[in-house]
Parts: sequence; C-alpha cells; structure tokens
Amino acid sequence: MTKYPRSPKAFLGGIAHLGRFIDKIRLRHAGQIQDYNYITQGFDKYLVEFLEIDAKAFEQRVLAGGTDEELLAWVKANGKPHSDDENAQWSRLLLAAKPKDEEGKQRFQGRLQEVATKRGVSVSALPTVTTWAEVIDLDEGRL
Repeated sequence: MTKYPRSPKAFLGGIAHLGRFIDKIRLRHAGQIQDYNYITQGFDKYLVEFLEIDAKAFEQRVLAGGTDEELLAWVKANGKPHSDDENAQWSRLLLAAKPKDEEGKQRFQGRLQEVATKRGVSVSALPTVTTWAEVIDLDEGRL
C-alpha cells in the first residue's frame, strides 16, 4: 500500500499544506515516496515563500524529530510572523489555485490522465475537479 502525505487541505496552525509538507519530508527520507515535487516547486515552494523559512533548515528540523506542534513552533520562531487572518487568506488562495495558463492546463490534464490510467478508467469517469488541491486529493484516493 502506498503511503501518502496528508491532504493539502489539512491545516496545521491555521496553515494549509504545512502538515503535508512535513509528511513529504518524513516520507521521502524514509524512502517511501520519490515522485513528489519537493521543496522547490508547487505548493511546497509557495509555502516556503509565504512562511519565509529556510527550506533546508526546516527539513533538518523535521528529520530531527518532533510533533507537529513542535515543528509549528519552529516555523513561528524562524519564519515571518503572520496573523491568523493572513494565514487564512493565504490558505484560501492556495486551496483555490487553478491552472492559470495553457501550460498549467496541460499539466493539470496530464495529472488527470495519470489518475485515470492508474484507476483503469477514462478521464470522464473521474470526479470533476478544478483546483490543484483537488487533483492531489483525487490522485491520492481522497476523492
């Protein structure tokens, strides 16, 4: 059985994707996932930029162990302070993100085709999804 990180829709400290990012670091270093964009692309990149943390330092902190709450405390101590409203606004925007241009639309359709192929169905048989977060959840069996 494939292990997946948490959904990007799972919040930690009021921040979408943070728990998933932690899971991705742990799973990747345990050799349980390989095919994820990792730190430098996509949601990971946007999260690191929003939090204004050093991704490599955070990775080392995660690998040193600790609870989600301890890792959240590290983020708060080492990143840019954000209000609850700023966290909520950023999270809403991230979770609502859709393909913006033709290249993004092609990547999105490619992801849908990969999911359909894995499931042995046509793309039209998949649940309708429009956001990147939804396509991640669809790919990982949460939709």
